[in-house]
This record gives sequence, structure tokens and C-alpha cells, in this order.
Amino acid sequence: MKIAFAGLGIPKTGAYVVAVAEGREFSAAAKEADKLTKGQISRAVKTSKFTGKRHQFLNIVAPHGVECDRIVLMGIGKASELTEHQAEALGGNLFGHLGKSSDKTITVAIDGISGAKLGAASIAAHFAVGAQLRADRFDKYKTKEKAEDKWSVEHFHVLCDKSAAAKTAFTTLEKIADGVRLTRLLVNEPPNVIYPESFAAHAKQLTKLGVKVEVLDEKQLKSLGMGALLGVAQGSVRPARVVLMHYDGAGKAKGKKSGPIALIGKGVTFDTGGISIKPAGGMEEMKWDMAGAGAVTGAMMALAGRKAKVNVLGAVGLVENMPDGNAQRPSDIVKSYNGQTIEVLNTDAEGRLVLCDVMAYVQEKYKPHTMIDLATLTGAIVVALGSEFAGLFSNNDELAKNLSRAGDAVGEKLWRMPLAEAYDKEMEGFQSDLRNIGSGREAGSCTAAAFLGKFVEKGVAWAHLDIAGTAWSKKDHGAVPKGASAFGVRLLDRFIADHFE
Repeated sequence: MKIAFAGLGIPKTGAYVVAVAEGREFSAAAKEADKLTKGQISRAVKTSKFTGKRHQFLNIVAPHGVECDRIVLMGIGKASELTEHQAEALGGNLFGHLGKSSDKTITVAIDGISGAKLGAASIAAHFAVGAQLRADRFDKYKTKEKAEDKWSVEHFHVLCDKSAAAKTAFTTLEKIADGVRLTRLLVNEPPNVIYPESFAAHAKQLTKLGVKVEVLDEKQLKSLGMGALLGVAQGSVRPARVVLMHYDGAGKAKGKKSGPIALIGKGVTFDTGGISIKPAGGMEEMKWDMAGAGAVTGAMMALAGRKAKVNVLGAVGLVENMPDGNAQRPSDIVKSYNGQTIEVLNTDAEGRLVLCDVMAYVQEKYKPHTMIDLATLTGAIVVALGSEFAGLFSNNDELAKNLSRAGDAVGEKLWRMPLAEAYDKEMEGFQSDLRNIGSGREAGSCTAAAFLGKFVEKGVAWAHLDIAGTAWSKKDHGAVPKGASAFGVRLLDRFIADHFE
């Protein structure tokens, strides 16, 4: 689908979309279209339940007085409440509404919307990128598909009196969208296609954007002493990898924050649970247990693509958790990178074992001032928060606040969860320094975060995002199609843009 920006004017073909605010308040373009159709739009609204609420649509087919094939009224809700994220969601839902219609061209008029806090150019750019992201379809393995199930739209035109400014804003947003699409690709791919070695090969492609990519193989990981990560991987024929992605967009920094921001991702490319094997029902979903690593990789692509003025290190631990004769056993004791010993009481609590080694290594070698890890870590966070929020744990109030604000701005919402001494004690081992699960089922997300906290060095601002409930969407909504959501890419990009550039 080709996206283009132009000045205002009614098209001669395809669907023409105009905005209506809540309370049936017509935009200037809607008023003009109503005039040209001799009130046909007003009559259609009066005889329908359309009120202009956000995400309502009303189709008027073969309207009089204009050459376009249909006019579509798009409800935008209260104009004063329209945000960048809502503009993207509107674009996505409009594309979902018209994408499989007979129209090959969609033209949307984004004129000055009375009462809106956002300018027309900003609304237009975010609207366009929302449509672009919703148009994503992971259908590469479908060999037979009905014509009515395919997207028909070839051209998406956004009309705005500030079209040049809208196009400039969209160019930057498109770079972020590239990172989102990379993450969705990695997470959607089946586990026979994406495994530690092939994931690392995808990350290597970031060198084209100026990212320095280093891949540590199994021999190097053994030499470094990443026993916790390697213990998870030992049951698979797929060897483990750790990928380090360096983006230095700010050059040499000085002062207290001379180190990089570190983004750490859990990359379990398939998780059977190991010897503590999962039930068969739903196990196929465990191909996306590497969504944290996918989000970090996509965020690195977004930052490098838009040439962000910041120094960031992205690090992902990549393993496959399988139950063969060489697999890790419950009660095995492993030694982590920083020397702490861990009794593995449940081999399905493996993500924290991967993360702890990568976190410890990154802190020792690269001295980050801020470290954020993303992981589909616990089912408990899904029970607590569902798919609306990801869990946020942090040792720094300012960091937590800033991440939450960034999440709200891009529609990737976070809910802060507690860290407490009681959870720390739960993770103390009997025959080792630590154990990898608590004594019962209670507070599973909190004890997992407490375990990771044991590997955070003093003075490092740290946040852990448990994205188990938000990494995958079971339905189309807004700018997110069914499947991998790429949760975290835009959040991290916005957080860094707002506070470190």
C-alpha cells in the first residue's frame, strides 16, 4: 500500500473519508461534502445511530454530486481529547473497516478539527502510520486465500492543508514503524524459522543502519561463565546466542550518565517448559516467548532508523527450552555470570535465568546508567492485568513515572507493581544463594521481579517490564493486527526521545 500526502480536495475515485466529532459535529470537509451532495450526508446521519463517537463509521455509497464511489463518515469522538495514539488507532480502525472493500484507493481529509489540541499535520501523520501498521499481515505461509480475505487497498491518500509538514512528520514515524514491523515479523515467525542462530542473523541486518552488532556463541558464553543461561539451552539442539547491539547516536558522553541506556530482552525462541513441561493446550503460543528480545531489536532499529541522538545498548539472550536427555533437571544448581548460585526448582521458570546472566554481563562490561528489561516472564501477570497493561517493576520512582507516561502516550500502558523485602526473601535458596521460583503460587510476577533485582548493581536505575499479557493480540484493534503486537518498541522509543535526547 502506497501512502501519499496532498492538499485538500474531493477525489474522483475510491472512498472519501471525512471526520465527524462526537455530537454529530461535522468537520469543514464533511460540511463541504454535505453541500455538494445536497444534504445527503446530513440525511444519512439523521436516519442512523451514527453520532461521531470514536471509531464509528457510516458508509454512503454512490453519493450524488461527487465522483468518488463512496463517502465514509469517521467518528473521532471529542475533538479536545484526540491524542497522537488515538489518531493512530483511528487510522488503523479505518483501514480495518475499508481494507477489504472494493475500493483500491482511500482518501482521508484531515482538515483543521475544531477544538483539537493537535495540529492537522500531526493528526495526519499519526493517522497514516496507524493505517500502515494495521495493514500488516503475516500471511507469507498461506498458499490459498479467498479474494475477499485479501486487502484490496493499493493507495492511501491523506489530505491536509499542511501536507508538507505531515509528510515530514510521517517520515520519522515510519522509521519507528519499521522497528515495529521487524518485531512483529520475528515474533510471528514459527519456531522452526526463528531460533537463536536465525534471530541473531536478523539482528545482524541492523549493521546497515549503523548499529554495531556482536554475536556471542556458545563457546564464548561458556568462557564468560553464563551458566544460568546455558543451563536453559542445554536441552536443545539449537545452540544459545547472546546478541549485543550498540548504537552510538550521541557520541562520547561525559558525566554521571556517560554510559549507555541498556535494553535487555528475553529471547526464548520456543518454550516447552523443559523437564517441567507445559500442558499441550496452548503450547503453540510459546513461539512468542521471545517477544522481549523482539521488542528490543525493533527498538534498536527504530532509534537507528530515525538517527536518535542517544547511546543505547540492546542485549538479548537467545535460547530454546527443550526437554531432551541432556536437559536441565529440577534441583540442578547452576552458577550465574556474577557468581551467584541458583537452584533450579522449576525448569519452566527459565526466562529469569536467561535475563540474569545478560543483565549482569552488560552492567559489568558497559556500565549503563539506566537498564530496562522486557520479558514475557510470567503467566501471573496475565492473571493480574490481562492484556490491557504490562507489569512495571522498578527500583527508581522517576524512571517508573517516565516509562508510564511514555506508555500512555503511545498506547502501550504500564501498571506499576511492587518490589518488597518479603519477595526478596522468597527467592533465597536453601542449598544455593538463590532459587528460581517462590515457595508457592502467590505473587509469581513479584517474586520473578525480585529474582531479577538480585542482579541489579547499586546505582543503576532499573525497570522490569513483564509483557506476557501484551505481546500478542488475539484480535485486530486500532493499529495492531491479530498476532504479534510489538509491545514495547514505541514505548521505548518515546521514553528515550522524551528523556535522553
